[in-house]
Amino acid sequence: MEDKFKITKKAGIYGILGNIFLLVIKALVGYLSRSQAMIADSVNSAGDIFASLMTFIGNKIASVPKDKDHNLGHGKAEYIFSMFISLSMIIVSFKLLYDSIITLIKGSELKFSWFLIIVCIITVITKISLYLYAKKAYKKYNNILLEASMKDHRNDCVVTLFTLVSILLTIFGIYWFDSIVGIGISIWICYTGITIFIESYNILMDISVDDKTKADILDICHTYAEIKKVEDIISTPVGDKYLVFITINLDGNMSTFSSHKLADSLEKDVSKLDKIYKTIVHVEPI
Repeated sequence: MEDKFKITKKAGIYGILGNIFLLVIKALVGYLSRSQAMIADSVNSAGDIFASLMTFIGNKIASVPKDKDHNLGHGKAEYIFSMFISLSMIIVSFKLLYDSIITLIKGSELKFSWFLIIVCIITVITKISLYLYAKKAYKKYNNILLEASMKDHRNDCVVTLFTLVSILLTIFGIYWFDSIVGIGISIWICYTGITIFIESYNILMDISVDDKTKADILDICHTYAEIKKVEDIISTPVGDKYLVFITINLDGNMSTFSSHKLADSLEKDVSKLDKIYKTIVHVEPI
């Protein structure tokens, strides 16, 4: 668990430093060349700095161990801060959409520059590196903050490639594509923000464990011949894992000691599943 928080902290720091660097060069070159796509890309980098900062802060809070006031730890901080990230993406996307539409109507003043090409190449290399780092960490720890960072870096690679295309088209006198790319960037950012928001919202609203994990829990229960029936399975998220409550029916003639021993054994077996944080079994005699 400690490694998970350390790696997420590094991903946040690398994201902040990388995006500050990209923001400066994109804003400078975009302003000088009057490229709406590059300016939109620079604003996206500003949003990325905020997202990386939220990743850093959210991870720091989530890493705090459980205490008397927070018996299940602080894991949900990951989802609260990932929701902040998603909202910032959505707000930025609407501003970019408005600016790009106005530029499309009034006409683009984009001036071709080889500096734009260089910035695009630098951005792609930087973002691919950040994406691969976040993806490797996410596959290992399944952290929504890492997932948000990973998707953000991936989206930026695609966005910058389209920006590069729009710049190259100006050589042939095609200027309107620059504004179209700006519109596309804003829609892409908004879509990503909405998907992250929905995922975070579901966790904060205590969405149940997925059907596959629930089926795995039932399979484990069925290995106990003494269990007459699985009455109920209730779950609630705790960070990236779940607290599970299971109600089982046992023979009413079974001794209290034997029924509690079986319940303890079942709790240990179910808690071995990857997505389970803790299991509590309630016994109903029949």
